[in-house]
Amino acid sequence: MGGEGAMMAANQSLKSNRSMLRKRREKSFSFVSNSTEKTAYNLPEISEKDILLLRKKLQKEQKERRIKQVVFLGVVMMVLIYTFIYLFI
Repeated sequence: MGGEGAMMAANQSLKSNRSMLRKRREKSFSFVSNSTEKTAYNLPEISEKDILLLRKKLQKEQKERRIKQVVFLGVVMMVLIYTFIYLFI
């Protein structure tokens, strides 16, 4: 029957991949640890006033970015419409 060699090669490939995976797990290095230790972070304290100022600043930046996107999209759409009108009329 045809295809027997291909199936044998596929099985050998799967076996070798499985064996390589086992070796990789033993020697793997990762920044993510499976330990249950809790890492202590030394973060600065921040007041509610600072949080509100930061929130307002971020909202303002987001609003300005959104306005720029809408204006840019409008300009691009106008150019496309004028181009289609010019080409088809």
